[in-house]
Amino acid sequence: MLALTSIWTTILLAAAVALGPMAIDMYLPALPQIGADFQADTGQVQFTLSIYLIGFALAQLVCGPLADRFGRKPVMIGGMLLFALASIGCALASNIETLHLFRFLQALGGSAGPVLGRAIVRDVYTPRDAARILAILAGMMALAPAVAPTLGGFIVATMDWHWIFIVMAAYALVMVAVIAVGIPEPLRPDNRQPFRLCQLMRNYRRIGTDMTFIGYTLTSAAIYGGLFAFLSGSAFVLIDVLGVAPEHFGLYTAITAVGYLLGNIASIRLARHLQPDQILLYGLATTLIAGAIMALLAYQNIHNPWAVVLPQALFMAGTGMVLPQTMAGALANFPTMAGSASALLGFLQMTAAAIAGALVGILHDGTPLVMAVIITVCATLGLIGYLFLVQRYPAPGFQAQETR
Repeated sequence: MLALTSIWTTILLAAAVALGPMAIDMYLPALPQIGADFQADTGQVQFTLSIYLIGFALAQLVCGPLADRFGRKPVMIGGMLLFALASIGCALASNIETLHLFRFLQALGGSAGPVLGRAIVRDVYTPRDAARILAILAGMMALAPAVAPTLGGFIVATMDWHWIFIVMAAYALVMVAVIAVGIPEPLRPDNRQPFRLCQLMRNYRRIGTDMTFIGYTLTSAAIYGGLFAFLSGSAFVLIDVLGVAPEHFGLYTAITAVGYLLGNIASIRLARHLQPDQILLYGLATTLIAGAIMALLAYQNIHNPWAVVLPQALFMAGTGMVLPQTMAGALANFPTMAGSASALLGFLQMTAAAIAGALVGILHDGTPLVMAVIITVCATLGLIGYLFLVQRYPAPGFQAQETR
């Protein structure tokens, strides 16, 4: 097996963590076709994304504590097996309601990768080093939103949307084998927590009342909301409103993924000279500027794919700077409860994502304006969270004042 600090272990973790996001990104080009096949309206089709986010959020609350009790590997493997089975169910769905059900089950399994990937990094590294490793991890994961929509668009154009879920199932089964053979168990026996309801509630109460955790988590959740507002609305805006061909949709979203990758690279490089909270502030300012540009262009009725994609790429660059800092900061105070802390962080992130995504679906008016405004509001809330909470309750070693 590989050493936990090996770059190959980081690559394998990135591949495992990418499973959950892939279930979102790969099928985005298929949303209009799914609606046509099932004679479903925009809200019903968009709910296949929202129900996934809801299941993803809820499952993490159990997945994290289970991993704190039984170890990271068995829970991650079990989650991926469930993901594979549910993906096959999605492929065989005969109506939109059945697809909703299997998307929910798919999310229950898919939550294991991201929540336990974060926990494993916290198991192995100190809080400050964890921010750097999470940035590297996120940079590798940027390949998923770059490649997955392109692959999904190709499948929709040449075969059928059902095959997208077959590919997801195959990927999950490959990851089961890789994790079982390649990654050692990172959780030390003396750090294992009992899986009892009363203990679970005490742990969540302790985590949820920690002001450092609250500050970084709410800031992260707001930016996640902006990210998923785009993911929820992009297919309808770019394909239905702006006339982008489904097979070209992935190329546009790949540009936004490049923005995310560049943000991650900037985060890693800036970490040599700046404290994490300084990088976080620069990232939040970038997301707000990007959202405002997109909203202004939409308000001026400049309906062009580039008026959406380029501002979103800038937003994603800011997101690539924000998320590693907020994730590491949220987990900093909980070295022995990293699974539970990661689970609660993920739950709140996905709750914000589900709300933002649902609002885009409900309020969609046939223009890019609704999506752009929601992205801008989310970026504003993220900056407010930083100014009023993160600055007052910084994680150990994160505060900018220490650079003096």
